[in-house]
Amino acid sequence: MKRFHLPLLILVLAAVSLGIFQHKVRHLGFPVVPAQTTDNWIVEARVAFEPTGGAVTARLLIPHQPPGLALLDEHFVSRDYGLTTGMSGENREAVWTARDPRGRQAIYYRATFYELDRHLRPQPEYPGPAAVPEFEEPYASAATAIIKRVRERSADITTFATVLVNDMISAQDENIALFVAREGDERERARAAIQLLAGARIPARMVHGIQLTDRASDLPLRTWLEVHNTREWVPINPADGRVGYPPNFLVWWYGDRDPVELRRARNAQVSFAVTRNFQSAVDAAQQRAQLLESHIADFSLLGLPVQTQNMYRVLLMVPIGAMIIVLLRNVVGVQTFGTFMPVLIALSFRETELLRGVILFTLIVSLGLAIRFYLEHLKLLLVPRLAAVVIVVVMLMLMLSIFSHHLGIEHGLAVALFPMVILAMTIERMSIIWEEHGPGDAIRQGVGSMGAAIVGYLLMINPYMEHLLFVFPELLLIVLAVTLLLGRYTGYRLSELIRFRALAGRSAP
Repeated sequence: MKRFHLPLLILVLAAVSLGIFQHKVRHLGFPVVPAQTTDNWIVEARVAFEPTGGAVTARLLIPHQPPGLALLDEHFVSRDYGLTTGMSGENREAVWTARDPRGRQAIYYRATFYELDRHLRPQPEYPGPAAVPEFEEPYASAATAIIKRVRERSADITTFATVLVNDMISAQDENIALFVAREGDERERARAAIQLLAGARIPARMVHGIQLTDRASDLPLRTWLEVHNTREWVPINPADGRVGYPPNFLVWWYGDRDPVELRRARNAQVSFAVTRNFQSAVDAAQQRAQLLESHIADFSLLGLPVQTQNMYRVLLMVPIGAMIIVLLRNVVGVQTFGTFMPVLIALSFRETELLRGVILFTLIVSLGLAIRFYLEHLKLLLVPRLAAVVIVVVMLMLMLSIFSHHLGIEHGLAVALFPMVILAMTIERMSIIWEEHGPGDAIRQGVGSMGAAIVGYLLMINPYMEHLLFVFPELLLIVLAVTLLLGRYTGYRLSELIRFRALAGRSAP
């Protein structure tokens, strides 16, 4: 069991990380690339009317969980009106009330919608077979004939409804002409289809909505038909019999009723306007997570204060740098001064920029190393010697900043961004290796540390990597899994293959 402990741990870490990542991308819509925007729709309904005296009540049907879209935000704009919202059957409604308004009135409903996979919402329960209406003659005989003829040319509930709608559009059957005229509009055709479908015990309902188009005003209302196939409501266009809503179609309300009902008012006029808006995909995903009541987003770094977020944007790069050092040391065979020193130097390069950082780092380490050799002749103990090196490093940084400022080289001021303790430890470590193993090993490890820091820097400044780790911090489990996997690697390093390439060419005796 101990043999499989580490592989199982690695698989569990990877599975948990990828599972959370997949949920946040597919279901919540978090973007995998930085600076990505998503489009949403701002829809405004304007209701104008004239009070006739006394207390006025205005009821407006408003969208409730429209298929293919989700409500992101909404506002109710009115002056000196009370407002309540609630459900009225299948529909949601807003009710404005005022004691005694004067003059022509206008109230507004403004909402923002974004695209949402309709399958993410639970489907309503099957309402059961529709009640057969009681037709009088000759309508009863005509309905029976129509239903029989349509059933012979259909295979299921959906095709039954589409065949019926197409027969209504052509209006060549005299029986259908009893229910709807050839020049009948979509609403009349949908009303007749609902009656005939009920005769076949098929539940159906009328749907009203608008087609979302960019920067459009006075949008016309469209009437649609929905039939239930015992699993879900299937939309059918009563104008051409096609199945499914067109893209960006907003279902506003259900039923054969008007969108506005007035009490002690008259001359109601309803108009719809739409505009497309672009929003940060991260912000939209956060709002979507709240709407879907997903608790994963509660542990997001996006809820922290901005100052703390900026700090973690840098700190989250440290594990990436550490994994790169492990890869370079254990697999490639690059020799470095420790593990964390190249990572911290790479973080410093983020502020100084790469070329200036390499020059300043090399200059300070070279000067500090010369002074460290001088301190060796003083025969100091370890702790005082390290303290002296730190003091010398600070003085060197101060001198470089002052000289570069007087020479007009403002980039030299960035030397203060280097971690002084890391510089001091680098100088001390390099001097010890110089004395024990010679200048070749010391220079080799110094160059390896600088190369590792450069590789880590190039990866840590990648905006895609920073975005992925900040928005999806669970990916650190993948980094941990890879690091654990590399921790068991005991094979040849790439540098050793180069060193012993001569032996590899000899045949075994």
